[in-house]
Amino acid sequence: MRIDVLTLFPEYLAPLELSLIGKARRDGLVDLRVHQLRDWTHDRHRTVDDTPLGGGAGMVMKPEPWAEAFAAVRAAGRAELGEDAEPLIVFPNPAGTPFRQATAQEWSGREWIVFACGRYEGIDERVYEHLADEGFEVALASLGDYVLNGGEVAVLAITEAVVRLVPGVVGNAESLVEESHSAGLLEYPLYTRPAAWTDPSGTLREAPAILLSGDHARIAAWRREQSEARTAARRPDLLAPPATPADGA
Repeated sequence: MRIDVLTLFPEYLAPLELSLIGKARRDGLVDLRVHQLRDWTHDRHRTVDDTPLGGGAGMVMKPEPWAEAFAAVRAAGRAELGEDAEPLIVFPNPAGTPFRQATAQEWSGREWIVFACGRYEGIDERVYEHLADEGFEVALASLGDYVLNGGEVAVLAITEAVVRLVPGVVGNAESLVEESHSAGLLEYPLYTRPAAWTDPSGTLREAPAILLSGDHARIAAWRREQSEARTAARRPDLLAPPATPADGA
C-alpha cells in the first residue's frame, strides 16, 4: 500500500514512524510519504490561505497549491505504480461521512491513498469540484461530531486503523477478528493473569471463573453475551435496526 499525506505540518505525522505502523514501513508493507503543501506555492511568503469571499472569520486555503500538489503526487505515484493507478483522495472533515471500522476494512485493500490535511476554516470548495472533474475518487471522512485544528490528528487515527488491517502488519491476524466494531458490537471484557488480584485498596478481584474452565464453547457464548450487554449499555445506537422509509416516501 502506498500512502501520501499533504500537510502544512509534516512533523505532526512523526508518530507514524513508531510501533506497528513504523515496522510496517520498514518491512516494506506500507510506503508512506509526507509532503509539505507549501512546496507548491510560488510567492516569497509561501502563501496557502486568504480571507473568505463574502466575509467572515478566519482564513480559507487557496485552491492553487492544492491543485498543483495533487497533480504532482498523482504523477509521482503513477511513475511507480503504473500509468493506470489512481489514488483515493481522503479529506478529514467534520462535514464528511463518519469513518467506521467497515471503512477501515475497505480502505485496507486499497493500493494507494492520498490524505489531504486541511487547516484554518477549510479548503476552497472548488478544489473538490476540480478533483471530481479530473476523475479522482474523493472521500470526506469524519472522526466524530467535533472540530479539530486540522486534519493531521485524523490522518494519524485513520492511517493506524487502516494499516493495521493490511495483511502482515499485525502478527496474530486472529486478534483482529474479535475487536470492537469488527462484528458490529463492542469487544467483551478482557482479563489476564493473575486470575485473582488484590488491588491497592486490599480488595480481592477475581477474573470470571468461566475463563478458567477450558470449555471454549461456553467461553465463546459468554463473550458474545458480554459484547451484547456492553454494546447495549454504552452504544445502543449500534443495536438499533436501520431506519425504513415512511409509507409513501
